[in-house]
Amino acid sequence: MVSLSPLVDAHGREVRYLRLSVTDRCNLRCVYCRVDNSFIPHDNVLRYEEMERIVAVAVAAGVRKVRLTGGEPFVRKGFPEFLQRLRASHPDVDLRITSNGIMLAPHAALLRELDARVNLSLDTLRSDRFERITGRDFLPRVLAGMDALLAAGVSLKINAVALRGVNDDELPDFLNLARTRPLDVRFIEFMPMGDSTLWNTEHYWPATDILRAAGELHDLTPLPPNADTDGPARMYALAGGIGRFGLITPLSNHFCATCNRLRVTSDGRLRTCLFDDREYRLAPILRHPRLDDETLLRVLRRATLRKPIGAHLLEKRRGAVARKTMTAIGG
Repeated sequence: MVSLSPLVDAHGREVRYLRLSVTDRCNLRCVYCRVDNSFIPHDNVLRYEEMERIVAVAVAAGVRKVRLTGGEPFVRKGFPEFLQRLRASHPDVDLRITSNGIMLAPHAALLRELDARVNLSLDTLRSDRFERITGRDFLPRVLAGMDALLAAGVSLKINAVALRGVNDDELPDFLNLARTRPLDVRFIEFMPMGDSTLWNTEHYWPATDILRAAGELHDLTPLPPNADTDGPARMYALAGGIGRFGLITPLSNHFCATCNRLRVTSDGRLRTCLFDDREYRLAPILRHPRLDDETLLRVLRRATLRKPIGAHLLEKRRGAVARKTMTAIGG
């Protein structure tokens, strides 16, 4: 498609970032993410060709960053080939993947070739705790995937959900990882999603407490904000370190005023805000023989115009910030 006018909401925010979930299936069962074994029926999941149409329309309308999520994207058959087609069609797009790391190692060279950046979700560096959190004893495979990406020169960020009483004692280990490896380690404030079995206020570990504890362990220097590379994270250099440490604060210090993203679930439901349960169904448009990409674009524009300031919704909520689990929305 030719370049089009950008997607702009009623608050003047221009959408530049698309998060696309390729599957809700995962090879882990994290206690804060999935609460049962229900999955979206296969026939309801978008085909790769349909996802490629969404990306093409979004890029034509100004999206410059595309993140592929799940579930775990690599469990879906044909995902590496899907990545190759996206890169061939959109050579200038900032292509990113969020993964649990279990299946990354064999694909490290391809990810480097495609210039794809990776966010690795990893909440603990201890095998027994990893199994308790995820339900699987796969930490060695995750760490092997991390090492393979770094050896291949893939840009890597470690995202750890901050859980007081669960992994707060591992802050020194994560900081040491950032000090000794060329990667970012970012702690994300825990948000209750859907019917999460783990959420309670005792597990909430606010960023102010994390930063105070980190500062007692290392000399931290705040780095200038860079939304293009760091998104909403506040990043810090560690004295004498190779990597960086960061905090993502969706609850204690939200970044809704500058949010520039749209989310599409694996069954084609468009969400304009993580905290807004309104969804726009794209699958019927994609599968209708007489509806074209212009129709798809009109829906994207209409939905973007209605994109809320999420913090205003969050102020009215009690408990979960969204009705769906993270694996259903796309992590």
